[in-house]
Amino acid sequence: MAADPKNRRVLLVDDHVLVRAGLAALIGRLDGWEVVGEAGDGEAALVLAEALVPDVVIMDVSMPVLDGIEATRRMVKQYGTAVLILSMHASKEHVCEALRAGARGYLVKTSTGLELELALTAVARGEVWLSPTIANAVVDDLRSVSSPASPLTPRQLDVLRKIAEGKSTREVAHLLGVSVKTVETDRAQIMERLDIHNVAGLVRYALATKLVER
Repeated sequence: MAADPKNRRVLLVDDHVLVRAGLAALIGRLDGWEVVGEAGDGEAALVLAEALVPDVVIMDVSMPVLDGIEATRRMVKQYGTAVLILSMHASKEHVCEALRAGARGYLVKTSTGLELELALTAVARGEVWLSPTIANAVVDDLRSVSSPASPLTPRQLDVLRKIAEGKSTREVAHLLGVSVKTVETDRAQIMERLDIHNVAGLVRYALATKLVER
């Protein structure tokens, strides 16, 4: 069946086939929306985002190959895609990191179908949507993050701490539950933001700021 040009197009990105099937069925019942593609990891999502030019991408966070946060960052930078995160993670760190990566919305997987529809509509309009259950906590956290105390994000601080403790890139990725590529990207951004270009310098910074103890 040919796509309806009046419908807004959605790309689903989740490594669980049943989750994608449930979302596709739900969105299929919404007026003015249709699912035009599915991907099971972040790298496949980037390819489809370029090819399909969806109006909104619904993106999971924890996925193989390339996680949802890094995929969002690249997708927004390269294509200006509107990304709505849909995740089981409801922590302030995950939400704030997603927003910094360029996501326009963040829904937890316990949200209702009505919340999903409202979020899709808001994100497609260029607005920001957060699940009501996490909105207040995220606003408080963003206010605190806006202070000039540290130039690094919470995850970048975690990565720096692990590096200073002597952990390898693969060990850091395993401990934080992200991909090796994500850790490598974080490390490069840390070095750029701190204007430090070797591991020894990062260790000295971590000690000086008391991220780790001597």
